[in-house]
Amino acid sequence: METPIFYQDVYDFLESKYEFYNQLSFIETDPIFVPHLYTKKEDIEIAAFLTATIAWGSRPTIINNAKKLLNLMGDSPHEYIMQFREKDLVVFSDFVHRTFNGEDCIYFMQGLKNIYRKHGGLEYLFTENMKGSAASPMNAISYIRKTFFKLPHLPRTEKHFSNPEIGSAAKRINMFLRWMVRDDGRGVDFGLWKNISPSKLMCPLDVHSGRVARKLDLLSRKQDDRKSVEELTANLRIYDPKDPVKYDFALFGLGVFENF
Repeated sequence: METPIFYQDVYDFLESKYEFYNQLSFIETDPIFVPHLYTKKEDIEIAAFLTATIAWGSRPTIINNAKKLLNLMGDSPHEYIMQFREKDLVVFSDFVHRTFNGEDCIYFMQGLKNIYRKHGGLEYLFTENMKGSAASPMNAISYIRKTFFKLPHLPRTEKHFSNPEIGSAAKRINMFLRWMVRDDGRGVDFGLWKNISPSKLMCPLDVHSGRVARKLDLLSRKQDDRKSVEELTANLRIYDPKDPVKYDFALFGLGVFENF
C-alpha cells in the first residue's frame, strides 16, 4: 500500500459532504433510525447490533424488518435478552430478512444473552479487545465473533457475523461500531462507548462507498475486502486522524443519494 498523500481539494470535498450528510434529517431513511427509537443504553446497543446484522438490501425493508424484530422482543430488547426462556424464542421462528431466517434469529438471541450474562455485554467485550495503541478493530471483531458463537449453533448462522480472519470487510459490524463510538455532537451517531477512540475505527465499506472512494483515489484495490478497508481508512486518516470514519457519511451519501 502506497503512503497516503494529502490533497486539499479532496479534503475540502469530503468535509463539505460530511457536513451535508451528517444531519438528523437523514436518519429516517437510514437503518440508524431504529436504535434511535430507544433511550436506554443497553436497548440502543442491542437494537443497533441487530439492525446492523440485517442491514443489507433495501433500506426501507431493513428498517421495517428491524422494527418487526424488536417488536417481537416487546420493544425492550435488553430486558428481553436478560429474561427470556427458551420456549419464548418460538416467536422468532417465522422471522425472515433475506437469508437471515428464524433459526438464525433464535441463535442471535441466545448469543446476545450469553454475552450480556457471562461476558459483560457488547461494550465491555469490544472495549477490552480494542485496548492499546496496536489493537485492531478487525482483530477485536474476530475475537468477539468467536465468543458469540460459543454456544451450539447451525454452521449456516455464522455467515451473519462477518469474519475478518478470512478477509471480510465486516461492513455491518464496522458500521455498528461507528454508531456506538462516534460523538461529534450532531446527534446522528450515539457516542455511547466512551472508552474506544474514534481514531481506531475502520470505515464501513460497501459497493456504494467503495465506488466513490475509488473515484476519489482513496482506494486502489478492486475488491471490497478487509485489505481495502485498511487501505481506505489509512487514506481517510490523512484527512482526519482523530475521526477518520466521519467521512463514511460523505462516501455513502455521494454513492446512494448522488450516484457519484
